[in-house]
This record gives sequence, C-alpha cells and structure tokens, in this order.
Amino acid sequence: MTDAQATAQATGTAVDTAPPAAGGPGRGIAFLKGHGTENDFVIVPDPDGVLELSADAVARICDRRAGVGGDGLLRVVRSAADPAARAQAAEAEWFMDYRNGDGSVAEMCGNGVRVFARYLQHAGLVGAGEFAIATRAGVKRVRLAEDGDVTVSMGRAALLPDGVTVTVGDRSWPARNVNMGNPHAVAFVEDLDHAGDLYGVPPFSPAAVYPDGVNIEFVADRGPRHVAMRVHERGAGETRSCGTGACAVAVAAARRDGIDPAATGSPVTYRVDLPGGSLTITELPDGTVEMTGPAVIVAHGTLDPAWLVTALD
Repeated sequence: MTDAQATAQATGTAVDTAPPAAGGPGRGIAFLKGHGTENDFVIVPDPDGVLELSADAVARICDRRAGVGGDGLLRVVRSAADPAARAQAAEAEWFMDYRNGDGSVAEMCGNGVRVFARYLQHAGLVGAGEFAIATRAGVKRVRLAEDGDVTVSMGRAALLPDGVTVTVGDRSWPARNVNMGNPHAVAFVEDLDHAGDLYGVPPFSPAAVYPDGVNIEFVADRGPRHVAMRVHERGAGETRSCGTGACAVAVAAARRDGIDPAATGSPVTYRVDLPGGSLTITELPDGTVEMTGPAVIVAHGTLDPAWLVTALD
C-alpha cells in the first residue's frame, strides 16, 4: 500500500495516487497558508472535488503544535464538482468548503471568503474586479481592489428575537441575536477584559436559541461609529478576527445607536477593531452588509501523507 493510499484509508481522504516524478518524493496533499486580519486558514486546492477530508484529518491539519496550524480550513473546489454547491454553479464557479479548526463544518466565514478570493487571484483563476464565490450560506459577491483590500457583499443581517444573556464569571449582559448566515450573540461591555480568557464557550441562555452553537462577540466603544471586539468563534475558540462577527457587531451597534439605513436611506459605516487588525463594515439601505479588509497568502507546501497516517494513529 502506498503512503497516499494509506492516507485515504486512515482519513477517508481521496488523494492523488499518480506515480511521482522520477526520483521525487511520494505525492501528498498540496496546501497554502493565508490570513485575513490574522484569522488564519489552511487552504487546500481541490478543483475537481476528489478530496474527502474527515473531521479528524482537518483537526490534525489545523493543530497549531502538531500540524500546519489554523483557525480553519478552506477547501477550494469547483461548485459543479461538489453536491453542497452544485445548485450554485451557474452563479459561482468556485465553492468555499469551510471547516472550523475542530473539523466541524460551518456555513460561512467572512475572513475566510476574503482569503479564498485572494487565493483564486494568487492561483491565476480570477483577476482584479468582481466575481462570485459559493458558500453554504449562499453566493457571495467579492471585489478585489488594486490596493490589495477585498470587499465582500455579505448579504443581509437577520435581526432575530433577543432575550439572550451571555455570562462571564459574575457578570452578565443582554446580547443581540444576529445571523449573518451563521449565528452570533453580540454583547456590549465596558471593558473587553470582562470577556475573560475565552478559552471555553462563554455560558449563554436560553441554550435552545442556538441549538448548533454560536459565535459570541464582546464589544466596547472606541469613538463615533468605531468599536472594538473580541470573539469566541464556534468550533475554534478565541480568534484574532471574525469577519461575520464584525458584520454582526456593526449592525448591532448601528441599531443600538438608533441608526437603520433602511429608514434613513443612507449607508452607515463602522470601523471594527479586532486583535488582528481592523475591518470596515458598511450597511446599505437595502440591508446588504459589505465587509472590506486585507487578505494575505503567506506560504505553500505539501502535507506528507505518511504524517497524516501517523498523526491519526
């Protein structure tokens, strides 16, 4: 059995088993590493949809001590080649199959979309300008600027019934229930240190509001239309940045401040500072939320199939 075949058996992963070039090493799984405001991802190109990465394999790859390391994994596949995105293929050629760092599947990742778009440009699959990316939360329109920033049309925020409470230690706060294709609980606090260490999931109630878990944002004011946040991301813990979270925070902050673009007819923009950088979030009068920020490709390499097999023993 070859290393590649052993990997497939151990991880549920189909890999390229074509013979290597003469004198070259056995083929593994190609990957890149990228980040958006320090929310980092392992990028796995799989244009024809032949990889079936198990949750355990993804978690091992994203492990910061024993793997490549990342808050999540982006599998790059043609929409037509993946059952989860086939219905979107007419609108978007490429599908972002996003997995959290623990291997679980997620609907959407805002920073991940920007990094995904940067990869498509890096690989010569798209140029500067506008194009679409398929996600489990629907098709997202992306614009690549000449200055390197990426703007993503994130769709409309769903403001759901509130009544959610988030607790850290002996402090509790009401949280705004916002859905950006994935669920968010946004709590406004006096000091970001009140969020605690965020190693574990901050308790929230009622639990039934988020049956599949939730991303929890703690937000403090920094100035007019300027806030800072920390976040516990579902399936990843505290991360340096969360794009959908920043969008949820901006919308929640606007409503708290008495601003609704649908009522005023004018867009509203907030600067959202995160531990890994700043994002600019604009809500348009039609309810569409746009997120603008950087995205960087930092490395590329090959996962050794023998390592994957050993790691999963």
